[in-house]
Amino acid sequence: MASELGLQLLAVTVNCTDVERVAGFWSALLGLPLREPLPGWRRLGPLVGGLLLTFQPVPGTAAGPTGVHVDLSTTAGEGAVARVVELGGVLVGEHQYVEGVVRVVADPEGHLFCLVQYDDGASPA
Repeated sequence: MASELGLQLLAVTVNCTDVERVAGFWSALLGLPLREPLPGWRRLGPLVGGLLLTFQPVPGTAAGPTGVHVDLSTTAGEGAVARVVELGGVLVGEHQYVEGVVRVVADPEGHLFCLVQYDDGASPA
């Protein structure tokens, strides 16, 4: 089923109130340069296997020890959401960006993750 939906592990995203500080820490620790994929965001990678480490700016209440989530790329959009719901998860929200749409979903225990569907020609780099 996963291959039919085009699901692949894309990134680990860290919610940050101080993106520069946290991203700078990981950049120095891993010895990798930072990029700015969106205003205010920072990204390292691709790392081994193509995985990205993304730093997302959020209000203070959304950061903290549990402020990390997985991003899955998908080519199936609504089909991927339907599969999450079929397995006991829920759709939490949806955000439209220049490069595509991000659907925030949660597993049966409420752990958030994102389904990222890039528009044709867009890239996570």
